[in-house]
Amino acid sequence: MTTNAYQHILVEPDPPIATVRLNRPKVLNALSPELIAELVDALQALDRDDTVHAIVLTGNERAFAAGADIGAMADSTVVEQIRRDQFATWDKVRKIKKPLIAAVSGWALGGGNETAMMCDMIVASETARFGQPEINIGIMPGAGGTQRIAQALGKARAMEIVLTGRPITADEALQMGLVNRVAPVETYLEEARRLAREIASKPPVAVAMAKQSVNAVFDDYLDRGLMTERRNFYMLFATDDQKEGMHAFLEKRKPTWTGR
Repeated sequence: MTTNAYQHILVEPDPPIATVRLNRPKVLNALSPELIAELVDALQALDRDDTVHAIVLTGNERAFAAGADIGAMADSTVVEQIRRDQFATWDKVRKIKKPLIAAVSGWALGGGNETAMMCDMIVASETARFGQPEINIGIMPGAGGTQRIAQALGKARAMEIVLTGRPITADEALQMGLVNRVAPVETYLEEARRLAREIASKPPVAVAMAKQSVNAVFDDYLDRGLMTERRNFYMLFATDDQKEGMHAFLEKRKPTWTGR
């Protein structure tokens, strides 16, 4: 059964699990503020639903999510970014108590990769590509990308991914420890659902406590790191390179960096 109460996502309950599908296929599931708000609302509702014990988050075969809506950000200022405080909504995903499994196929870039990493586990299709390409448009990850990649992969690999903007393949992500498993594109979603059902068969309170305990290893460091990342992300909207990078992206040309 699919619930169509939302405009940008689909909710598919199948107790004891549920699947939430990002549903903006024409723009590769770009993460607009409206989509993020709907996603958080749906996840919180499922977190309260006693018939659901694990949640799968997915997109489509072409893209999990190909990042943020650059057109909406190109002319933004530091003050506008601070006032918008888009990450305050995103932060609520961290508070979901039930296990979250990302089922990723195709592009998971920028905010898409950050959203996948907010989940507890990732099942990837063979076509999945993960990356933080923000450096190519004059900014940096702002929704936890610098922090969660460093936690998952270590400093050297995190630096390469963040500073080059180069995406990595599903097999590379598996070797590096970013994803749990890789499956054919025809079966990756069912593989994620199979994992969700296995976890959903365990005692719910113990699962929630175990998830909280594993996250506790990282949370104190993550909170401090996210504050630094967010401040630096906002400050980049005062640079000429940010405006040049985003407009060059929208105009499909190579940017000219000035270091200002």
